[in-house]
Amino acid sequence: MNIQLEKVRIDKWMWAVRIFKTRSQAAEACARGKIFIDGVSVKASRLIKTNEILSIRRGSFTLVFQVIQPIENRVSAAIKDQFCKDLTSADEYEKIKMHSLAVRTYRQHNEGRPTKKERRALDDFLDW
Repeated sequence: MNIQLEKVRIDKWMWAVRIFKTRSQAAEACARGKIFIDGVSVKASRLIKTNEILSIRRGSFTLVFQVIQPIENRVSAAIKDQFCKDLTSADEYEKIKMHSLAVRTYRQHNEGRPTKKERRALDDFLDW
């Protein structure tokens, strides 16, 4: 039973194609003005149609998706490409990659668990 839908709520669709982990996160992003269609911020109840272009702001990055087919039920990651097309530029993905590397490699001194080197130095200091 493969029912073709013409229109679906935007929060349901973003959850179904795995752009957001939960539907409430998708609805919250809409409420905060992070989701745009044609440059206009949209509400979670907005109905989307085939071939509409979505822009999603995540921090300082913008992800762009095209709706290939509206869908209400969550699908596996393997077949999500049948329902949405990722139009995000390679430059944007490069910015995301560089940001994640910068955040991951930089750690303030005495923040979080000590590194192996810091732990050994602490052990040497305490064993004097």
